Amino acid sequence: MRHVDFSPLYRSTVGFDRLFTMLDSLAQPEGGQTYPPYNIERTGEDAYRISMAVAGFSEDEIAIEAHRNVLSIKGERKDEANGDGSEVLYRGIAARAFERRFQLADHVDVTGAKLKNGLLHIDLKRSIPEELKPRKIAISAASDKSAKQIEAKADTK
Repeated sequence: MRHVDFSPLYRSTVGFDRLFTMLDSLAQPEGGQTYPPYNIERTGEDAYRISMAVAGFSEDEIAIEAHRNVLSIKGERKDEANGDGSEVLYRGIAARAFERRFQLADHVDVTGAKLKNGLLHIDLKRSIPEELKPRKIAISAASDKSAKQIEAKADTK
């Protein structure tokens, strides 16, 4: 049973219009996917950023793919063999493979990605095509001379 009503948030979302609809439909159980953690933030009027904590992964171990309205991020660590003969007694830094998918709103494009200090930043930009943007229609005043008047003859019998 869901205790959160997302309907007031539909009005304030731009770019991730389907985000709350997806949250409604998913209804994830408590054991849902939580790795790696991420943030979604608005960086401008039509600009967004997804920041994902991927500590221990390098650029060549992460693959980012945007296809239609789905952004997929996959990470797979290569096996690390300790060359000095040491063994790990406790592994607290996750080294498991992951795959995250994000539903993007229409006309949202990935503009870039960078890995800095263990955070993967993916920049998104919403660009609405010119033909889909609202346009102003000018209203012209009709002149009296151009209006035609139709008169009917009265039938007198």
